[in-house]
Amino acid sequence: MRIAVPTERAPGERRVALVPEIVAKFVKDGHTVAVERGAGNDAFYSDAAYAAAGAQVVDGDELYHGAEIVTRVAKPSDAEVDLIPRGATLIGFLSPLGDPRSVERYADHGLSAIAMELIPRTTLAQAMDALSSQASIAGYKAVLLAAAALPKYFPMLTTAAGTVKPARALIIGAGVAGLQAIGTARRLGAQVTGYDARAAVKEQVQSLGAKFLEIAGVEATGQGGYARELTAEEIAIQRAAMVKAIGASDVVVTTAAVPGRKAPVLVTAEAIAAMEAGSVIVDLAAETGGNSELTVAGKTVVSPNGVSIIGAVNLPATVPTHASQLYARNVQALITYLVRDGKLTLDPDDEIARGATIVRDGEIVHEPTRAALAAT
Repeated sequence: MRIAVPTERAPGERRVALVPEIVAKFVKDGHTVAVERGAGNDAFYSDAAYAAAGAQVVDGDELYHGAEIVTRVAKPSDAEVDLIPRGATLIGFLSPLGDPRSVERYADHGLSAIAMELIPRTTLAQAMDALSSQASIAGYKAVLLAAAALPKYFPMLTTAAGTVKPARALIIGAGVAGLQAIGTARRLGAQVTGYDARAAVKEQVQSLGAKFLEIAGVEATGQGGYARELTAEEIAIQRAAMVKAIGASDVVVTTAAVPGRKAPVLVTAEAIAAMEAGSVIVDLAAETGGNSELTVAGKTVVSPNGVSIIGAVNLPATVPTHASQLYARNVQALITYLVRDGKLTLDPDDEIARGATIVRDGEIVHEPTRAALAAT
């Protein structure tokens, strides 16, 4: 099959969908890989490295000729969709619920489309789980941003001038991003507390050397171990308990984001007002409204009492070399799994294909997207 890898043109996007290491594996398997000239530059993968891996390095107008698969990171613009051959399969973070009209455009253009954010979180699909691979990077980078912005040391220090207490960090959410943030904050020497509405993750938090914040009356473990939506009463209990915990923290990192839905507000203005001046909040849910009442996506806001709220946006793109490498491995695992007898097969009876496919042969098959379009 012919796989096309375009340059990402979304503002701030520095990742590339395939790296030379993965290109070489596709070529070895008999596929042809065309990479747009300069596609890997921002992630520090050169055209020469792609050519050495066996890719065809081409200019943009040649990229899509005969392409059967187009793999990218961010969703394409309308102009880019127009370049993709009818019948091809588009793979990427396509935001079907955030932008259902773009899915309609893929269908109108006669494409098939796979949204990487919809890969089922099952044992079989672990190697394809791009949400997890990228969330891990986001959790790591969030703590580095907090450490850079905090006017204090993270670790405890004993010096001739006296002892400096460690920073107190609260990580809200113990999913992939949260656990990575906990581990990173611990490695930097902070005193770390983790919180999640699912009591079942307590041992994971403690295994990283952090304390676990327990809130009586709130237990959100749902089907498959994932968090269920809290009731209004549970949200009220949670927010009230959070005021005290947040107020006692120098650093708060929030990670509670649900693709396609508004993020839950966990850090209220009251809680921010309880924090000391100079404290820092890094909100990883900024792009979907934020977990903090004062978050502004892509900006750092300083509250009246001197707390910095960092509206983090697309942090994986700020670590583009490894983010691209991990994402490329996810894409390779997915394509390799779906290729049957030399063709990409989107079998509706296959759990992974069914879960991630939003358009099949020009027809929208993702029910939530169809519902969103019907409602507009």
